[in-house]
Amino acid sequence: MVSAQQIAAQASEALAEVLSSPTEIAALFAALIAGLLTLTSSFVKTMVPLRLLALFSNCGFLAYGVLHPAWVMALMHGILLPINYFRLAEMLRLTRRVRAATASADRSGLWLRPYMKAERRKAGDVLFAKGDSAEHLYVLAEGRVEFPEIGTSVGPGRMFGEIAFFSPSRQRTLSARCSEDCLVLSINQSTVRQLYFQNPEFGFEIVGLVAARLSADVERLEERLAQRDATA
Repeated sequence: MVSAQQIAAQASEALAEVLSSPTEIAALFAALIAGLLTLTSSFVKTMVPLRLLALFSNCGFLAYGVLHPAWVMALMHGILLPINYFRLAEMLRLTRRVRAATASADRSGLWLRPYMKAERRKAGDVLFAKGDSAEHLYVLAEGRVEFPEIGTSVGPGRMFGEIAFFSPSRQRTLSARCSEDCLVLSINQSTVRQLYFQNPEFGFEIVGLVAARLSADVERLEERLAQRDATA
């Protein structure tokens, strides 16, 4: 059986060997920093700093894998590094779009376009009917969409279908039909959830969009009531 003294002696020899080589010292330092970054990431609650920490941690472990060398570790973190980089870049782009939309009071929803699916629809096509399940949120890029139940329509740059999309029942209260050829952008709830968890600012901007739409609906209703009272 190996005694504690023998284990301590072997550890001391291994440490002395490591410290005798500048390359090994650099590898050990890189691994230490990477480990501390990984530990710190456990306390981070939002995705942007988490991806940033993961990116630097990948760099540290990659450096250790190359210098030590430990090729399996180097290969693994060499693969993870570009993945974390592109995911971080994607989140930062979303953050910039959200801030720009907030600063300009843009309530059109067109800043969501990179995350939406575009579809050409013909005049007369029904996008959804009253009572349907609200699976998608829409932004009209081209054309005009009408809502037959209330006799109104929207033009390019307008978001629609968001009320039912976020309502507890998730059911459409109106129908939407293309009154002319349209280019319609749509996003499903799964993508919205992913974007929200990746960037909480996205959630606040969506709340702003819905609130603006509700305020506009209330103002329109008040105008109609005022006109009806005046006529009466």
